[in-house]
Amino acid sequence: MSDNVLQIKNLSKSFAKNKVLDGINLTVKKGSVMGLMGENGAGKSTMMKCLFGIYAKDEGQIILDEHPVDFKNPKEALESGVAMVHQELNQCLDRTVVDNLFLGRYPKKFGVVDEQRMLSESSKLFASLNMNVNPGTVMRTMSVSQRQMVEIAKAVSYNARIIVLDEPTSSLTEPEVKKLFSIVNSLKEKGVSFVYISHKMDEIFEVCDEVSVLRDGNMVFSSPVKDTDMDKLISAMVGRSLDKRFPDVDNTPGEDYLEIKGLSTKYEPHLYDISFTVKKGEIFGLYGLVGAGRSELLESIFGIRTIATGDIILDGRKLRFDNSKDAMSYNFALVTEERKLNGMFGKASIEFNTTITNLDSYKTMGILSNRKMLDAANREIKRMHTKCVSADELITSLSGGNQQKVIIGKWMEREPDVFLMDEPTRGIDVGARYEIYQLIIQMAKEGKTIIVVSSEMPEILGITNRIAVMSNHRLAGIVNTKETNQEELLRLSDKYL
Repeated sequence: MSDNVLQIKNLSKSFAKNKVLDGINLTVKKGSVMGLMGENGAGKSTMMKCLFGIYAKDEGQIILDEHPVDFKNPKEALESGVAMVHQELNQCLDRTVVDNLFLGRYPKKFGVVDEQRMLSESSKLFASLNMNVNPGTVMRTMSVSQRQMVEIAKAVSYNARIIVLDEPTSSLTEPEVKKLFSIVNSLKEKGVSFVYISHKMDEIFEVCDEVSVLRDGNMVFSSPVKDTDMDKLISAMVGRSLDKRFPDVDNTPGEDYLEIKGLSTKYEPHLYDISFTVKKGEIFGLYGLVGAGRSELLESIFGIRTIATGDIILDGRKLRFDNSKDAMSYNFALVTEERKLNGMFGKASIEFNTTITNLDSYKTMGILSNRKMLDAANREIKRMHTKCVSADELITSLSGGNQQKVIIGKWMEREPDVFLMDEPTRGIDVGARYEIYQLIIQMAKEGKTIIVVSSEMPEILGITNRIAVMSNHRLAGIVNTKETNQEELLRLSDKYL
C-alpha cells in the first residue's frame, strides 16, 4: 500500500480566459508536511480550493488514499477527512467559540441541541491542543490570532487526515507560532498530513518535510526541504534571485514631528499612559505580543478609538480626532490588520477600492470623473505591481497579497504625511514584500512619517529606524534598531505580563 495520502494529477483551472492552474502535479505523504510556496496570484489558494470543493476543476484528478475523489462542496471534503484553514477567516463573530466549532453539525439529544456535549467536547479539544481558550467567549471579542487558533482547532476536530493551512501564522506572534508548530508535529506523529501554504521562508525550513513552488500557475520546483535552501526557493518563486531579504534602510530621519503624550483610552481594552515621539521621515516600528495593544494604539491615533487622556501633537500643534475623517483631514492614513473585515469593500471593484478615500480629487466641475478615477486605479496598479486583468475586477477576485496592494495604493493616492501600517505585509510573498519595503523606505526618504506594526521579528528589525515595544497595553521601552536584537525585544514584550 502506498504511503501517499494525496495525489493531485494534471490539475488545470481557468477563470474566463485567465488560466490560473496549468497541469499541476503534487503528492503529499502520510504524516508529512508539504510546504507550498509561490508569489501572490501564483495559484496556491486556487489549487487548494479545487481540492476542498470550493472551485470545480477543469481538468485533472484528485486521489485521496488511492481513491479518486471530486468534492462538490467543502462539506463533502470535511466528511472525507480533508480540512482547510483559510487565510481570510470566515466566522460568525457574534456567536461563541463553541457555536463556531459546531456550526453545521450540532449534536442533538432527544431532538434538541446538546449544548453540554458541545461544551465538554470543545474543552477537551482545546486541552488536547494545549490552547487556553474559553469556549463561551464571543468571537468578536477575540484578537485575530486567537480566532485563527480556534479555526485551526476546528480543523483538528473533524479528525482530518489532511489539513490545509493557508498562511496560518500571518497574525501569530513568535510564541503562538511555536505552539502551532508543536500541534502540527504532534498530529504528524498520529499520521495526519498537512499542506502548509506560507510566504515565510524560515517556517518552511522549520516545520515542512517537502516543499513545492508554484509560479504563474505552473509547478516549477519540488524538493525535500533538507535538499534545498532559501536562495533556490526565492529563485523558483520569482524567477530571479534576491540578494537579501530587506533593502538598505538609508532614510535620514529629521526633526521631531509626531508626539503621542500620555495617551490612555476610554474603553476596553485600555491603553495606559503611552508617550513617544516620531521624527519626520522616520520608520518607527511597533512590536509586542498579540493583545499587547499595538493595533489599539494605531486606531487611537487615527480617531477610531476614544482617547480618555493625553494628546496627539503634530508639528507642534495639539490635535484631537473624533473620527477617522478628522485624522484623514490632517493627512493621516491607516492600513488595518484585517483587510477583509475593515480594509476594503469586498463587493466592489479595484477602481472603487482605490479611489474611495480620495473622491474630491477625481471631480471635474464638482462632478466625479470616471476617467480620473480609472486613471488613478491604473496608476496604483502599475505602482504596486498588482496582478489583475483590469481595474474593474472585483477586489475579491484577487489573491490576498494583491488585495493588500490595492489597499496600500488607495492610501498612496492621498499622499499621506503620517502613514500608520498594521501588519502591511501580512499574506504577501517574498518578492512583493521587498517592493513594499522599498516603498516604505522611499516614503520615509520623501519626509513621510511611518509607524509600522509587525509580528515578525526579522521584519521589524529589517525595515525600521527605531522600535517601540508594547507589553500588556503599556509602552515597555523604545530601542534603536541597529543597537537591539530579538532577545531584547522579547524581554521588553514580557515586561508588564
